[in-house]
Amino acid sequence: MNICDIIKKKRDGGELTAAEIEFFVKGTVDRSIPDYQLSALLMAVFLRSMTDNETALLTDAMARSGDTVDLSRFGDLSVDKHSTGGVGDKTTLIVAPIVASLGGKVAKMSGRGLGHTGGTVDKLESVPGFRTELSPEEFTNQTEKTGLAVIGQAKDLAPADKVLYALRDVTETVDSIPLIVSSIMSKKLAAGSRSIVLDVKVGSGAFMKTADDARRLAEGMVTIGRRCGRKVRAVLTNMNMPLGKAVGNALEVAEAVEVLSGNGPDDLTEVCTVLASEMLSLCLGLSIEEATRRVKESIRSGAALAKMKEWIAAQGGDVGCIEDTSKLPAATQSEDILSSCEGYLCSMDAEKIGRAATALGAGRAFKEDTIDHAAGIMIHKKTGDFVRKGEPLCTLLTNRPESVEAARNLFSQAVGFSAERPERQPLIIDRV
Repeated sequence: MNICDIIKKKRDGGELTAAEIEFFVKGTVDRSIPDYQLSALLMAVFLRSMTDNETALLTDAMARSGDTVDLSRFGDLSVDKHSTGGVGDKTTLIVAPIVASLGGKVAKMSGRGLGHTGGTVDKLESVPGFRTELSPEEFTNQTEKTGLAVIGQAKDLAPADKVLYALRDVTETVDSIPLIVSSIMSKKLAAGSRSIVLDVKVGSGAFMKTADDARRLAEGMVTIGRRCGRKVRAVLTNMNMPLGKAVGNALEVAEAVEVLSGNGPDDLTEVCTVLASEMLSLCLGLSIEEATRRVKESIRSGAALAKMKEWIAAQGGDVGCIEDTSKLPAATQSEDILSSCEGYLCSMDAEKIGRAATALGAGRAFKEDTIDHAAGIMIHKKTGDFVRKGEPLCTLLTNRPESVEAARNLFSQAVGFSAERPERQPLIIDRV
């Protein structure tokens, strides 16, 4: 088999066979196919797209290109959640203990933040002592014992994706639905869960800016996941403003504790209730109505918060920081941004707010950057709120005082005002 023939076939609009896709993926991993030919094939896919069958074959081959996690001991109880990335998105910290407290088995691999989006692993490392690396045996044994384990992504999980994503990033071939679907779903399949709920973010702070684009991505991922033998659902959620009030690692851990204590922001609580209910419905075979009832009861009874403490302790974290979140890392510098006018907040550019938090030290502009777990933004006013002149819009928190001016400018650019109250935006845009 010759890679040039495969490139030509796809360039001319042909449908690749299972053998041709296996050859391409194997050559990606063992580096027998040079980058310039891989890039040519990626561009051919970008221009000519792929059928659902091709995308399923590519996803499966990429999932099998390295290590896979065996969760078969948990049967249908294993369940995972994936978010396409957003600002203030601490949903894993909330939905995972809820689902585990109700009988689901959440063995999850999560990523770190890059750019304006935060990462679950960074948030968890805000808790002193928390281990985000476990051996395969520790990972599955902890899941069996506590119902929950969350670690960083294994180095050899779907290695073909690492190579192809790096090439897509520098060849302007990122925005291809088949390539996005295979990238996300190959890692989810390799991670082993029987059921998968996809949180597809839509809006200014999301990768997908429009509901139509997000729906196409969600439909693609659900279709491919089901073709590969998994139970998959997707929820399109609003990311036209940050989720909750906290943006930044330790701040978001504290806010997750508030939600599990029954005192969290309404928007964050609503989104987490929907996601946890979908996860529970899939892994326990419940109706959405019954799953929602159980999720709310888990929070009300304190079972979900107790499960969070058990989980944090099991991975070496200081449970005292969950019992008293003031013990989490705290910034030495704070500055309120005051409103310069009076009116309704009519818009918030979540991406710019995420970039402001990154400037303060809460995120990374480059993979090598060091995170300041204490840094971030506490938002006091959100879209739809009436604001008087001089009222605080947010508080900037950092250990890098030199970063405040840049963050202040970004946040100020991110908010818009109007004389009339804007229409309320739905948090749940669609379900697939």
